[in-house]
Amino acid sequence: MTFWFLISIIGLLAVVPLHFLSVEHDKLDKRFGGKRGYKIGAAFGMISGWGFFLFLILNWISPQESFLLQIWDGQFAVELGFLSIPLVHLVLSIAFFLPGAYLGIKGVTEIGLKVAETHRAEHLISSGVYARVRHPQYLGAILSHIGASFLFSGLYSLVTTLLVIPLNYILCWKEEKELIREFGEEYLEYRKSVPMLLPGL
Repeated sequence: MTFWFLISIIGLLAVVPLHFLSVEHDKLDKRFGGKRGYKIGAAFGMISGWGFFLFLILNWISPQESFLLQIWDGQFAVELGFLSIPLVHLVLSIAFFLPGAYLGIKGVTEIGLKVAETHRAEHLISSGVYARVRHPQYLGAILSHIGASFLFSGLYSLVTTLLVIPLNYILCWKEEKELIREFGEEYLEYRKSVPMLLPGL
């Protein structure tokens, strides 16, 4: 296992406590005052959000063992600059990465970049992509991670999916605890009708 790959794993784990702190709005406001608590929470939110994203990228591109999923005899590859991507990996990468990127981008645009970074929403958003899944950005991160692992044929990266899924679930769980505290019955009703990570059709 390479140094940079280990750094990516440590980084992914390290941002979780910062994310937890960023969504504890009431505690931050009581401890530091409304204005200062907001700024501290926003800083934790930006560091944890961008940190998670950057450590995922490092996970994908760090030197590691490669794997080859061979479905048929003979191996076709697509040459993209310095990358030689097995065709089956490219197809699977697109199949996971495109919906992942769509969900991530759509999730951010529908709640706004400021709310996505600071984790502070003034009202509950339950329309658009949020009418299908409660946490489109986290589902997008999981799908994109799997897609990128196939794109770069990274064995360790693909195995890291076993960590990425529970980490994203834990982030969802923590956010929901705070959302229930902030929006009460409105969020509980929304939670009953919209799934957490597996979209309703």
